[in-house]
Amino acid sequence: MAREACGGSLLGSRVAVLGAAFKPNSDDVRDSPALNVAGQIQLQGAAVTVFDPKAMENSRVLFPTLNYATSIEDACAGADVLLVLTEWSEFRRIDPASLASVVRRKVIIDGRNCLDVAAWVDGGWKYRGMGRAR
Repeated sequence: MAREACGGSLLGSRVAVLGAAFKPNSDDVRDSPALNVAGQIQLQGAAVTVFDPKAMENSRVLFPTLNYATSIEDACAGADVLLVLTEWSEFRRIDPASLASVVRRKVIIDGRNCLDVAAWVDGGWKYRGMGRAR
């Protein structure tokens, strides 16, 4: 989905990954699908920046080649696509308008189906949810 959102190639794209822990309210990244996705996207040529409220330190140990941000806004700065990969309450509460000015393209992929679809679409974002119709 991320490759499709970036026009068919991730080469040279900037991807923000929100969430690294395998579940919210945890710093556990063992077998984290989010980090595996981030790593695969990076291998396809994208610059990937990760933010997680609790799992940053553990993420850096397992995936030291990824970029890490200190906030949601920092992770999203200049991004071509945002991926929400852990359903932290902080991510569910994001105001789409607050990120619109920091991203390069208003495209979000909700990998956990935890976001308010209408809020993102009404905010002018291209929204894709896992298992949801386009």
